[in-house]
Amino acid sequence: MPTPRLESLLARLARGHSKTMEIFLSMDPDRWDQTLYTETQPWAARDLLAHFVSAEHRLLELARDVASGGPGAPPGFDLDAFNADEQERLRKSTTQDLLSELGQARQRTIAWVATLDEARLDCIGRHPVLGEVTVETMILAIYGHQLLHMRDLGRALG
Repeated sequence: MPTPRLESLLARLARGHSKTMEIFLSMDPDRWDQTLYTETQPWAARDLLAHFVSAEHRLLELARDVASGGPGAPPGFDLDAFNADEQERLRKSTTQDLLSELGQARQRTIAWVATLDEARLDCIGRHPVLGEVTVETMILAIYGHQLLHMRDLGRALG
């Protein structure tokens, strides 16, 4: 049975995903191409969805690595290059495929977090943005990352 600390992480991951999917599923089809970000490369809502899929996979890999004693993200990790490569890789995926993949990815994250013990949450490794942090912080960052971007999406969509 998960501890209260793990239960809190699991609840946040589930709640955050539910809110994200609610917003994405309620979007009018013509809004998927609306530009949200213009820095580095322009990103539309559809690109944000692809980013979520990519980030969920990669951040779970990093958290798993750190929880098993690994270092996490390599030194000098180029986040902009990673994001650009991932956008290109996912460019041909349909919105429906990305929505499905996001749901599957979050379920994998939740399933993995449910297997952790308290000691693994305290392992420290490198997050590509936050630097040296605990596995618990990495998990919270998965949740928080989507919240920040969804707030931007909400503003853009009005």
